[in-house]
This record gives sequence, C-alpha cells and structure tokens, in this order.
Amino acid sequence: MATTRMNVLVYSGNGCTVEAVRHCVYSLRRLLSPNYAVISVDGNAIIKEPWTASCALLVFPGGADLGYCRTLNGEGNRRISQYVERGGSYMGFCAGAYYGSKRCEFEEGNKKLEVVGDRELAFYPGICRGLAFPGFVYHSEEGARAVELKVSKTGLTKGYLPDVFRSYYNGGGVFVDAPKFQEKGVEILASYTQDLKVDSGKGAAAVVFCKVGNGATVLSSPHPECVAELPIWASRLLLARFAAVNLDRESDVEGYGKVVQALVEDDKHRTDFLKACLLKLGLRVSQETTAVPSLSRLHLSSMLPNGALEILAGLQEIVSIADGEEYIKDENDTFHLEKPSAWSLGSLSKSLTGETSEKTDDDGDDEDRIIDFNSVVKRLVVHEKEPPASKETPYFNHDAFYANLKYYESKTQEAKNGFGNNILYGEVVTSTNTMLEKNTEILRRLPAGFTATATVQVAGRGRGSNVWVSPAGSLMFSTVIRHPVSLTSHAPVVFLQYLAALAIVEGIKTYDVGYKDMPIKLKWPNDIYAVDPSSKSLVKIGGILVNSHYDSSEFLSVIGIGLNTTNAAPTTSLNALKPPSPFTLEKLLARILTTLSALYSKFVRTGFDKSFEQMYYKHWLHTDQIVTLEAEGEARARIKGITRDWGLLVVEELGWEDRATGKTWTLQSDSNSFDFFKGLVKRKI
Repeated sequence: MATTRMNVLVYSGNGCTVEAVRHCVYSLRRLLSPNYAVISVDGNAIIKEPWTASCALLVFPGGADLGYCRTLNGEGNRRISQYVERGGSYMGFCAGAYYGSKRCEFEEGNKKLEVVGDRELAFYPGICRGLAFPGFVYHSEEGARAVELKVSKTGLTKGYLPDVFRSYYNGGGVFVDAPKFQEKGVEILASYTQDLKVDSGKGAAAVVFCKVGNGATVLSSPHPECVAELPIWASRLLLARFAAVNLDRESDVEGYGKVVQALVEDDKHRTDFLKACLLKLGLRVSQETTAVPSLSRLHLSSMLPNGALEILAGLQEIVSIADGEEYIKDENDTFHLEKPSAWSLGSLSKSLTGETSEKTDDDGDDEDRIIDFNSVVKRLVVHEKEPPASKETPYFNHDAFYANLKYYESKTQEAKNGFGNNILYGEVVTSTNTMLEKNTEILRRLPAGFTATATVQVAGRGRGSNVWVSPAGSLMFSTVIRHPVSLTSHAPVVFLQYLAALAIVEGIKTYDVGYKDMPIKLKWPNDIYAVDPSSKSLVKIGGILVNSHYDSSEFLSVIGIGLNTTNAAPTTSLNALKPPSPFTLEKLLARILTTLSALYSKFVRTGFDKSFEQMYYKHWLHTDQIVTLEAEGEARARIKGITRDWGLLVVEELGWEDRATGKTWTLQSDSNSFDFFKGLVKRKI
C-alpha cells in the first residue's frame, strides 16, 4: 500500500513573514488546485509530525534564513533532507533559496546586514551569494525591482515559455559558478541579464534545479511566485500577484510605480515560468489558473416551523444595531443579519440572466487579491418561513436535504434528537468548523445538532497541521453537540471522534440498498480511507476534527467532517468507487447526521460498550498491525485495540521473533500521530 502525496506544505515558522507565507500559499493554490492541498506548517510540525509520506512539495518562502536555521538545524533539516533524498521535492524562494544552498553569503563585510555561513540542507552544492542587486532594506520596498530573467528552455517544458520575463526581486542572491555543478545534477532554469552587485563566478544563475538522490529541488532567488514583503502603506493589499488594481503606484518609494507596471506587463510570462518549474518537480498543474472565490451569503433555515426564528431569538442578546442594520460581532467573525426581502429581487434578476453566484465581496478585480477572510463581514440571511429555493442556493437543494432527513429519521431508531433540523449553508465559506467553534458567543446559544455546511471552503481546518482539501464535490459540514459533563464517568467526550467516524462509515453503507459493501475503512483516530479502484491502494477520502469547549455543566463540541463525495481530485471520491448509483451531497449529509444522532443517543445511555467496540473494529484498518513506537526507543509493538474507558490506543510490545513480552502501552490520540503506511506511531510535542 502507498499513500497519495496530495499536500503542498509551505513553511510558516520562525524566519518567515506573515505576508510572505500568505502570498506563497495563495499563488500556489491558484496553480495547483484542486489536485493538492496547499497549507502552511510550522517548524514543530516538520520536526515532530509524520508529514513526509503525504507531501508532494515542501516550500520555503521569503524571509530571513537565520530563523529557519535556529528552528530546524539538526532534526528538522535531517528530516527535510531525508524526505527529498527519498523522492520528495523542495522549492525555495529568496531566503528559501539561500537556505537550500551549501553556503549562504549575504552582504559579506556589511556589519549591519552580513549573514555568512554553511547550511545543512546543501541541495545546491555551492554558494548562494547576495545581494545580487543593491538597495535591500528589511521590511521595505527600497530595494525592490523588476529584474529581467533569461529562461533556459532545455530543462523545462517547452511550448509556452518566454525567452525573457521580468520578476519581482528584493534581496535575493546568485548561484555562484552554477555551470560547474552540472555533473552534480544542477541545471540552470533562468539567469539574470543585468549586471550584478556581487561576483557570480561563471554564469549568472538566478533559478536552479538540483537533483538530490531520488528527489529534486528548485531554488529561485527572485520571486516568480510574486510574493512581496509589503510595507505598512500596502499591508491592506496582501497581493496574490502584481496586478495593476492591487498595487499603489503612488507609494513613497521612488520608482516603485514603474516596478509595478513592469511586473503587470509580464504577469502571464511569470506565471508560465512558475508552472514550468512545478511541472519540472513532477506536480500536476492546473491548465486554468484557479482564482480563490469570494465568500457567499450564508442561509439559516430549519425543518421545524419557526425553527429559524427561534434560533434568531436566542441570539438577540448579542445582536447590535449600526445604521439601522443588525450585526452579530463575535470572537472570530462579524455577521450582518439580512432579511430575504432585502436581496431577493436582485438575486432573482441575476438568476434570470444566468448569474447564480451571490458573492459578498466587491465585483471585478477582488479575485486577484489575497483577502483576510476573518475580517470580511459575513452576510447571514434568515429564512423564517421556508428553506431557500434552489435558485438561491443552486449547489445545495434544501428541500431534498430536509426530505431525506425526515425519511431517515423515520427509519432510524433513536435518531430523534434533531441533528440536522437547523442548518446554516453557504456556497463559499471560510470554514464551517471555524464559524461555529471560534465564535463562542454564538456557539453557546445554538441547539444540539445545529449543522453548518458548504459547497466550497477557502480555509478548511484539519487535525494538528493538516488541512483537508475542500473543492466543490466534497461533503463538508460541522455539527454542534452539547455533551453534559455529568456523563464523563461512563461516556467521555473523547469518544465523539470515534462516533463521528462510525457515523460516516455506517452512513455510507446504509445510504440505500446495495451500498453495504462499499470499500470504506477507518484509520485511527479520525481518518476515512477507501480502496482506490484504479490503483487498488488505500487512499484517504475524509477526515474528522473535533473541538470542545468546557462551559459550566457541559462540553460544547463541534464535530467537523470533510468527505470526498463527487470530486475525483485530489485523491478519489465515493462516486469513483462505483456505487450502485451516484451519491448526492444532500442525501448523504442527511444519512450521516441521522446515523450520528442514533449513535450519540445510544452512547449517552451505554457509553462506548462492547457493541460499539465490535462495530469500530469491524471497520478499522489496524487489527494486529505491527508498528514502531518512536517515543519508546523504536520499540516494535502490535496494535490490540482501544480502551473502552478513554479511547486510548492499546499496543503490545514485541520481542524476539515478534513474540509478545507482556508489556503494553496506551497512547492518546491528541498526543500521538499515526503514520499508517509506515507503521509508525510518533509522540507529538
């Protein structure tokens, strides 16, 4: 069995700036979606978590590479080097390129700026020397320029590459004597055409490809991904690329407007070059550049008469009024309460002209900007009498959902506690989990079973450093559970993640007649796997995230679920498994919610009893699996199950010829990471 490499990880730890990371993530998402999840990770995740098996590309953005050294020298760099040598890919921009070279020589002799020393990764076997061009000032555009690069087409995909293009530069170096390292697997992808400030030896290499063991790296001193270290005056722009609408040509930096204009003119060439570099590293690049969509309106509705009004009434004490409009301002988000009558005529007009999208951000060029989605006011429409019509929410049929929910409730014992009766839907949202879990004033006032769902998430959350890819076609939702503290002795809240996993698998297998043999399995503690019909290997198709707040006499828990249903990328989906008939998102959501409702009702009465245990083992992947315990000196052990009191993983030590020694360990899910395909249990710090 082999895992699918679907994550592109962008380092966001010590040494990086927030702007650099956000621009890098945004640009890569535009080129790689929906084939990969482009997410940020910190140094702790690189050192401690099992990221290598699922990582297609590790990216180090601009910043200051001494910070990278302080965090990752030693174990972190050892893991990065091993990852690349065993077939992984690394891409470094500016500081990330210095960091990936054998030696960094930055402003040698300049007492204020000098950074000189060997680097552990040494992907480029020589020196990266800077400044290539003068004028650099930290956290400023003083030294920014549009440098001209000559493309070496011999090593890149031909057909659409320019001969030369201009790219953003601010502080990068030159790869000294790059042509001399050809026999060591170095290829020059682009060179500077202008005179340099430092001695570059032979050649003037600006971007290089380095073969490292079974893997490869691309190191770029300029910024073809167009990440800018923005000054304060431009901090609100947070650009994804240098489009004319995004940059302030009237900045205080002399000549900066001309830099912007040059970058605007060569934007397509820059994008084509970056695509070619990604293809060189073996990634699947989208043919069309994908824009991150704007947020849509949110729709609150209920299956119950006056259900939406009752929820709104419960929120009234946290509603504020400004300019005659109602708002709820919570810890993470601000919501503007709208009545359907305030927008329905405009929505109808758009639907009649074929414009079904109802985005909340300004039209036009906003899609070229990186938006701080947390600061965007979310528009919330309360449907007091009936659910929204299909024209209002063309990608989610509320009538179909509520009809299936009612049907499944009538057929499912104990599914009578209202899970799914009230839903919040948005075509494009930040994260269903964030909207509920991070807005605690609202969360405290929501009924048990309240569910938020969406068609697309632009900032989905996963366990630890993970983020689940959330393109259209994924079933993504979050459900509120109010779990009494008084139940802790026999029904601990930690089991909610196991109940959610069971609800997904059981919900799929009882979706309708003929679905019971769907090849779906559980990976401890909270992942869903399927047998890929093309490769016959196990691939991840879903994940679970549970967050809980203690509030007086109960735990306020939010269960977040993401499940590839109709979308083939980035791994596979339920509909690719050839079910009797295709799954629909509305019907599957109704089935999983009613299954979760029934399981939770039973759990409250019995705890995680023998019947739950048997059900869980029937679906999980780990019966008698042999693993290595990193935190126990690489001891070999066999998985025996989970405890019924606190849901801990039980493993038994193996000795000579894999015979049991009698020693056992119990491992907590929040303290350990499980790399199933390597049989490795790691301790998380």
